[in-house]
Amino acid sequence: MIWPAEDLWQAMVGSCPGITVEVLPQIDSTNSELMRRARSGLTDPVVLIAETQTAGRGRLGRAWHGTAGDALTFSLGLMLQPADWSGLSLAVGLALARSLDPQGTLGLRLKWPNDIWVARADAPTGWAKLAGILIETTLPTPADASSPRYCVVGMGVNIAPPTAQDLRTQPLGLRELQADASAASAVLRIAPAVLNTLLAFERAGFAPLQNAFSARDALHNQAVSLSDGRSGLACGVDAQGALCVQTAEGMAHITSAEVSVRPQSNL
Repeated sequence: MIWPAEDLWQAMVGSCPGITVEVLPQIDSTNSELMRRARSGLTDPVVLIAETQTAGRGRLGRAWHGTAGDALTFSLGLMLQPADWSGLSLAVGLALARSLDPQGTLGLRLKWPNDIWVARADAPTGWAKLAGILIETTLPTPADASSPRYCVVGMGVNIAPPTAQDLRTQPLGLRELQADASAASAVLRIAPAVLNTLLAFERAGFAPLQNAFSARDALHNQAVSLSDGRSGLACGVDAQGALCVQTAEGMAHITSAEVSVRPQSNL
């Protein structure tokens, strides 16, 4: 596959001087590689694309399936120092959805906190998963709690639907929505948008994006069940990106990365 590395660099260097673009034929995980580099002191801004990942990861340690040409797997790493990290995965998800579906005609929706879903009547749950996001951070050494952190944003986008059978939500490939879609064209659209969103998030946080996220919220007004045993009605997100769920005990604001949320029909 021919990757538009030069075009991608040209689209991003104006916003982030010093950024580089790397393409590897195979690696265990682009996120793992950038975290290893950061812990060894390499914290320059970089986009790392892998044609194949042998140990791709999603949220809560779940595997991410993808093969060369059938998936876009890449990570963007840079130093960030926002006043509040809350809602970052939602901001990134919104950037991804907007970049691939700016007018909303493809039906890309945001499933809190880090997935891109599309409604599908032929899916057992009514939804299919197009993409996922994994964000990790680490402090440089030496550092304290107020120091900037190296932030690694990993994204996996199905170009063709995976054949794996152990997925909780039916997968969807971008080619099912756009016949001419490719990993190369998708990264050229997604990565600059995500970079600009990260820089804007550093300045202003999630609050300015709350309404835009709500307009694409897949869980809004859905009955949901939480992995901690609670259930209720999803009522959008607050200004910090917490999921608001009306439960029998009152309104809950879900922020924990260890709590997963599923529509009740998706259990």
